[in-house]
Amino acid sequence: MGGRSVLRIHFTADDLARTRVAATVGAATETMFGLKLLRGCAANALPFRPWQSMARGRLGVETRPATSLLAVDGPDIDLTMLMGDTPSIEEGIDNLLRASPDRIRTEVEHIDFHPSQLSWARSLARGDLEARRHFAAGLAACNQAIVAPYWSRARSHMEGVRAKFARTLLDGGVERLLEGMCVPLVRWRSPVLEMRYHRDVDVRLEGRGLVIAPTVFLWRDARLLWDPVDAGSAPTLAIPTIGDAEAGAALWGGEEAADQSLGALLGRTRAAALKVAAEGCSTTEPARRLHVSVAAASEHATVLRNANLITTSRRGKSVVHTITALGAELLGSGAARA
Repeated sequence: MGGRSVLRIHFTADDLARTRVAATVGAATETMFGLKLLRGCAANALPFRPWQSMARGRLGVETRPATSLLAVDGPDIDLTMLMGDTPSIEEGIDNLLRASPDRIRTEVEHIDFHPSQLSWARSLARGDLEARRHFAAGLAACNQAIVAPYWSRARSHMEGVRAKFARTLLDGGVERLLEGMCVPLVRWRSPVLEMRYHRDVDVRLEGRGLVIAPTVFLWRDARLLWDPVDAGSAPTLAIPTIGDAEAGAALWGGEEAADQSLGALLGRTRAAALKVAAEGCSTTEPARRLHVSVAAASEHATVLRNANLITTSRRGKSVVHTITALGAELLGSGAARA
């Protein structure tokens, strides 16, 4: 990485043992990555050009509370820390609205905002609930415009990458995974993982391990996300997975034809329920989005679960449905046929 600033992640034996691969950095963080892709030096990234031309036309006035808070320079708000790595933007927004004022302040106060946004940004940093809701609404609108139309296929793509990482881990161990997961953007020099950065930084994991998360809306740059409030949590290394136009084309085209293909196989409502599950949801979420009763949504979920297309787990008082690898492959193959 000759001559450039480098971020160095230092591993111990305990860190290697605790390194794992996640399914996603979360819908909120992918949305922020997508917004960054629409401007700056990545604005003409070849694999993303079809998506960029469509996405720019969808960003209306309702998205401005989020787009206006993009940093002028340097790091942006770390939405994984504020909203979690949930694949559901609705659940992420709930996390944001419940976050403590101290956590909001930690993420916002260091951002170099445009002068026209300083007043509102300060209100957000103070924990003002109305400012927080304003930002959440803008972020939800951005997600709906630039990420949600492609999210089921993106999830399928990332599950494929994750499965490849898992095979490498099983066959060669953690160090083999670190050696080959993102060459040449990330380089493993045991016991240090190096990646280019805007300044020289050394991060010592100190037994916390590392979470490796494949992403879709990053281009030629890995990102390290860590929680400055919770010193015991493992940092997340976001890895870009779209490197050429062919990989991008599989994600951006043929949505309508893919929906028709999948609907012919499962039935339109059940196919739509599977797509909602790909985003991570409770039973009430498919009912709301598909305009069916909760009982009908529960019945569709049961059929999909019995077919091993989704799994169901309990989080507190909520029942959460998540797509399986088989379900993600089915969604992905529908897009491929289209």
